[in-house]
Amino acid sequence: MAKENSSHHHAEAKRKRLLWILCVSGFCILSYVLGAWQNNTVPSSSSAVYSRMGCDETKAQSKSSSSSSSSSSDENLSSSSSSSSSSLDSEPVELDFESHHKIELKITNQTVKHFKPCDMSLSEYTPCEDRERGRRFDRNMMKYRERHCPSKDELLYCLIPPPPNYKIPFKWPQSRDYAWYDNIPHKELSIEKAIQNWIQVEGERFRFPGGGTGFPNGADAYIDELSRLIPLTDGGIRTAIDTGCGVASFGAYLLKRDILAMSFAPRDTHEAQVQFALERGVPAIIGIMGSIRLPYPARAFDIAHCSRCLIPWFQNDGLYLTEVDRVLRPGGYWILSGPPINWKKHWKGWERTQEDLKQEQDSIEDAARRLCWKKIADKGDFAIWQKPINHIECIKRKRVHKSPPICTKSDQSDFAWYKELESCVTPLPEANSPEEFAGGALEDWPDRAFAVPPRIIRGTIPEINAAIFRKDNEVWKERIAYYRQIMPELPRGRFRNIMDMNAYLGGFAAAMVKYPSWVMNVVPVDAEKQTLGVIYERGFIGTYQDWCEGFSTYPRTYDFIHAGGLFSIYENRCDVTLILLEMDRILRPEGTVVFRDNVETLTKIQSITNGMKWTSRILDHEKGPFIPEKILLAVKSYWTGPSS
Repeated sequence: MAKENSSHHHAEAKRKRLLWILCVSGFCILSYVLGAWQNNTVPSSSSAVYSRMGCDETKAQSKSSSSSSSSSSDENLSSSSSSSSSSLDSEPVELDFESHHKIELKITNQTVKHFKPCDMSLSEYTPCEDRERGRRFDRNMMKYRERHCPSKDELLYCLIPPPPNYKIPFKWPQSRDYAWYDNIPHKELSIEKAIQNWIQVEGERFRFPGGGTGFPNGADAYIDELSRLIPLTDGGIRTAIDTGCGVASFGAYLLKRDILAMSFAPRDTHEAQVQFALERGVPAIIGIMGSIRLPYPARAFDIAHCSRCLIPWFQNDGLYLTEVDRVLRPGGYWILSGPPINWKKHWKGWERTQEDLKQEQDSIEDAARRLCWKKIADKGDFAIWQKPINHIECIKRKRVHKSPPICTKSDQSDFAWYKELESCVTPLPEANSPEEFAGGALEDWPDRAFAVPPRIIRGTIPEINAAIFRKDNEVWKERIAYYRQIMPELPRGRFRNIMDMNAYLGGFAAAMVKYPSWVMNVVPVDAEKQTLGVIYERGFIGTYQDWCEGFSTYPRTYDFIHAGGLFSIYENRCDVTLILLEMDRILRPEGTVVFRDNVETLTKIQSITNGMKWTSRILDHEKGPFIPEKILLAVKSYWTGPSS
């Protein structure tokens, strides 16, 4: 009996010890979770954007940068009084990431490589559109003005310097009409195009009155006249491509009509025309109609526009018009003004013979006819053609007009990275009736931004369906709400020109649509899923890009760059340092970058950007500290090159 009592008491004690252990463990877990939640709450004060980055680290980096710069005689660092700089000096707030993750960072001030400024002659350096390098290439079909990127021994490991008196650009919408002369010190266009009102110099700033070679009464009046011929204001037209855009006056004035234009022009004798557009907050990119496809998917644009763009549409058997046909949406419009349109009235002023102009117009008319386009307007200085909504009738006509033939279906119509132009018509998706829009009809804007795109409905993007698309929209709605808390200036117009370096389905751009900004959606050519066509079907613009190469833009043209999961794609393909230096080149002083990736990748990025005059800090994921993906928030310092 005594033995039974002893066994009973022993079991009871064991149960009590186990209960005590469970209680203590539960209390510890609860305390940790509550503490993590409390520390992860994002501050809502107006200075929270960069105050979470911590003043101690900022001061330490400033001292390190100062000691480095004092030994460099060719660098002139300047302080700035803008809101971004003041935010950096705000009262420090404890960073949530480090309180949750006790990792030993191997990055120290002693191991940081500090990058020196490049020579001032490189202040407007565009790596893949360098004119000296371009002269090595054939002039046929403008090949010498296409992308030709530097070889390994030509790569730069230095920081592109801003001009000595660089100023933060005007805010939108004032920026549409004004830019600081010191930021783009080129008066050539104000002299060369003085009569055409491209640009005027007023003291220390430029003014852009909205003129252009083809806009004698200004771009606004030009667009009003155009809207009497095609429906520009009912939401059916959202995306446009402006070939040979000048300073992008056409694109600038389309914006107030909720039309987003991809304006492009080469880097040629008209110095800095694309740079002037981007400086003013107008979407633009360096580009040319040459021997390779434009870097956009098939069926991307609602309208294509050329006003005295100097593209020889009639040459090479209409090859350039065939490329316009590829990127034009079913039912889209091609608008041509300037030579040879209305040549009977203007031929003397154009200093060309009537015979020459008539032959050019006849060649264009014939090329458009062979593409199955229909001419819908020929009034005044405008000629407008419309692409068919499907190829049912066109296939029948091709039995008679066999040139150019329709490309084989195996042709990758969306693929456009260094792919040579082809003298065949890009086939449209099959339609069941003459009234059906090939590939699917689009919603009018603004419903188009969140409607499921036809490419997804038709299942042309592997493993992407309507449910995944809608979930992605919800994810970005939550992310932008979080970004507003860590960057309170986001909805206030501080960031006009924004780039998403890995855009996926365009959810970031869609979540930003209510703010006074625009997004250049970039789909890496190495991305697992090629989704740029989906982005255009949502009413946004973008381009393909290999981030092992330079981007086709001028330095200091973007206010905010988003890079989610990008470096996981490229870490084994090319030098991460070169990608970061390219980001520094295109980012404006005091611009902001958000990286999203795993901790290991972000700490590697941070170790490099610490030597680029950037201030940065790692933050937790918007869903809390238990998510492996983290956020690196970085700000580029204000500094300028030396005065001559």
